[in-house]
Amino acid sequence: MKTNSQTVTDKVETPQDTAQRWITDVSSLVSPPDVCIRVFELVESNKATAQKLGEIISCDPSLTARLLRVVNSSFYQFSCRIDTVSRAITVVGISELYNLVIAVSAVKSFSRIPSFVVNIDTFWRHSISCGIIARMLARRCGVLHPERLFVAGLLHDIGSLLIYNRVPETARNLVLAARGNESILHRTEHTALGFSHAELGGMMLDQWHLPEALREAVRYHHEPAAAEHGRLEAAILHIADALANHGEQGAFSGEASTELFIDDDVWGTTGLTPTPDLLDMITEETREQYREAVNVLGF
Repeated sequence: MKTNSQTVTDKVETPQDTAQRWITDVSSLVSPPDVCIRVFELVESNKATAQKLGEIISCDPSLTARLLRVVNSSFYQFSCRIDTVSRAITVVGISELYNLVIAVSAVKSFSRIPSFVVNIDTFWRHSISCGIIARMLARRCGVLHPERLFVAGLLHDIGSLLIYNRVPETARNLVLAARGNESILHRTEHTALGFSHAELGGMMLDQWHLPEALREAVRYHHEPAAAEHGRLEAAILHIADALANHGEQGAFSGEASTELFIDDDVWGTTGLTPTPDLLDMITEETREQYREAVNVLGF
């Protein structure tokens, strides 16, 4: 017979513990390649130069080619072609290029996560649409370095891939119940799991050392008022997500949502007015840039 001193009490895993365990378990599959880690360490050392960073990134020919395709695309609209990573760093900036390195690597790394819940191409096309729209809105809001909102849009739903991978049957039921409404999906994930794809995404960006405003934008893109340091970015991402789901090209469920729900307070945070002209312009510009973005990122 066990005495009280011999009794072992098993610790009950909290939802936060589960979320962190999932992040840790999957980190070997979706962690940035070594070159990203070396770039981050150099940037953090405050000894980074365009030449040194260029030498590190150029060790990965595939990453180099992808980066140069992005920098030479219409996203940046440079007047002359950029042929080297060091030149790209000079014109784009060290921090912005690091964000791009992570985004381009994430698309490749996360695409390796098997999912039986959604079509992975549909998933990334939604993310691309969201990123394009987020950058447009950021420009209209006068956000410094608006291209970083493309990175946030591209990565805003990466937490969903972890849910799809770890609890596929639950995830499938939640996606079906949401009927294309991501706000409903966000709430039902909380009910079923104790956390949402947005929180998981924010935790992953924490591990990837992306700027705090971008981490908060991803974590709070379904509840932007909760963000402390990235409220504007979260509001922009929230609107971009809703508009992407409302469009035929970028709906996360594969079918455009017939209704558009964006709180007036969120528009107020951005200082933009949702006029028909603005929404039509965003739709048209998204259509023009979408195909190039898909090609540049390899879909």
